[in-house]
Amino acid sequence: MHAARILTTLLLVGGGLFGATGAAMADGPSDGPSDASSDSSPSGSPSPSADAAGPTEAGTSFRTAARMKLDQRAVADASTGDYLYWVLPLDSGQRATVKAKVKLPGTARHGAATWQLDVYDGLRRRQACTYGAQSRAAAKDAESVELSCTLRPVRAWAEPWANDPLPGSYYVRLTVVDLPQEDLGLPVHAEVEATAADAGGGQAVDGALSAPLVPGIGTAADDDENGATQQSAALGEPDGGWSSGWWSDRWIWTAAGGLLAALAGIAGYSVTRGSGRPSRVPPGA
Repeated sequence: MHAARILTTLLLVGGGLFGATGAAMADGPSDGPSDASSDSSPSGSPSPSADAAGPTEAGTSFRTAARMKLDQRAVADASTGDYLYWVLPLDSGQRATVKAKVKLPGTARHGAATWQLDVYDGLRRRQACTYGAQSRAAAKDAESVELSCTLRPVRAWAEPWANDPLPGSYYVRLTVVDLPQEDLGLPVHAEVEATAADAGGGQAVDGALSAPLVPGIGTAADDDENGATQQSAALGEPDGGWSSGWWSDRWIWTAAGGLLAALAGIAGYSVTRGSGRPSRVPPGA
């Protein structure tokens, strides 16, 4: 009976722990790389809102990239052939998806045009897209073209030789890479939005960068502290600051597994030790 009670307690506690873990994970970001709310609109672009208002222009180089944040929609009016740049912060554990829509000119065009969406990290290394239409050709009579790029999860730390995404600034570049020469300079309207989902504890690593990869921040020991703070604020950072990769749901699973192992050990000992009282040997035996 005692062993049965122990096993019952073990099952109840284990079920409660895993139920709480599942609830905690459900409370976290659950949006996948393809946002259902975005896909519900006919254009594939989210409906505008005051909270999602982003920059209304784009930069023309890495140094002049327009600052934006996650879940904001950045817009820009430009000419066909321009390089359009935006910059946003990504923290460890985030799997980002960048979407772009280009509204093409209504005037007669001379042929198809191929548009491309590229994402670079703080070291200006081009990051690979795990999936999404990073490059797409628009027909001669197309009204718009839509692009998408889902990055690998941002890691808190990586080997120097690796090309893994690391916390810091990420640059989004949108441009046309192939079109008839006569169509250069035609007006276009671009919309860009970036979202991120929590990659979970499976992507966590036992390490962290000393500073995020924000250009000009934390790279020189003699930098003026106030100047570095102002520059970091100018480039933007995640809401609540950089996490440095210290927390992930792996801590919950580790604690739950340790507790279940301890309870299993107690239950096994109770079952195998017997009644705990040796039988009395008759006298003279």
